[in-house]
Amino acid sequence: MPPRVYGRGQQALFLGPSGLPGLGVLDYAGHTYGGILGRASRKRCQLPGYADDKEQVLTRLRRIEGQVRGLQRLVDQDAYCIDVLTQISAVDKALKGVAVNLLDGHLRHCVRDGMASGDREAEAIVTEASDAIARLVRA
Repeated sequence: MPPRVYGRGQQALFLGPSGLPGLGVLDYAGHTYGGILGRASRKRCQLPGYADDKEQVLTRLRRIEGQVRGLQRLVDQDAYCIDVLTQISAVDKALKGVAVNLLDGHLRHCVRDGMASGDREAEAIVTEASDAIARLVRA
């Protein structure tokens, strides 16, 4: 089943083969899936901090997507609860690894450049990064 896109342009809800929304995309109301990237629509950098590693990030996300599909199969096959929970833990760890990688790129690229520019957006950029770190720690 090919992916379906609802909405228009970049403000679209992406539904993958599993029927679940894609990560970090905007829904029809302009909200991000999971509420994690609420301010991401305001572009502050010319290129994202992960631009140099984009293929690596996409590869890791595709691998995680495969793990989630495997989870669905486990549940569909009535697998033992602990086996499912173990796989959920592995997916969670993999997603956190991607998040830390993206955060590192953001700090080294967007935050550094924003601070170097010295404009009044610098404080907002640091606050935004701080909020992202707090969300990641709470997750």
